[in-house]
Amino acid sequence: MGIEDFLSSGNIRLDQQLKFTAEIDKMTSVYRRTLLVDGSRRENDAEHSWHIAVMALLFKEYCVEEPSVERAIKMCVVHDLIEIYAGDTFAYDVKGNMDKAAREQEAADRLFAQLPQEQGEEIRALWEEFDSMATPDAKYAACLDRIQPLLHNTLTEGHTWRDNAAVRAQVEARNQVVKEFMPEVFEWILKNLDRGEQRGWLK
Repeated sequence: MGIEDFLSSGNIRLDQQLKFTAEIDKMTSVYRRTLLVDGSRRENDAEHSWHIAVMALLFKEYCVEEPSVERAIKMCVVHDLIEIYAGDTFAYDVKGNMDKAAREQEAADRLFAQLPQEQGEEIRALWEEFDSMATPDAKYAACLDRIQPLLHNTLTEGHTWRDNAAVRAQVEARNQVVKEFMPEVFEWILKNLDRGEQRGWLK
């Protein structure tokens, strides 16, 4: 049972799109460090991507520049696709982040080549734009990518921070884009970091 059971439509383009759709089901098996809010298990990449895509509908009013919600949502749903092959690299894993870019470029080459060329190029461009954080749309999507796991940490007694001996300065540095692009939300983050430090969740 699996992709070997795929029945061709007789249309090469459609077959590529259908097989890609089946391939990205693997996101449900890529587990992140972040716990679900109920603490029952770690979330997977597909859940995380869905979650921040919904968030993109909610928080635009806090941005210092107006983003395109539609483009931000697109970035949210594709930004972790390459982790199907590259795996999830924990934000505060110094060693893992050393070769992250190379692993992800290789994964992007492999993954996006499976689509019809112009669609592969379009989705890769969205992934690259997200990664660069240079446009308002990318900054907004990147903010959400950081706010969501932080929110989960605040509701799970700092689980990921505690498990990985996270240091407050690391968390603040990772959320610099929120400070610059969504300053009101960053003030809420600081309050939570204060509490995390007081409770021993953060060093």
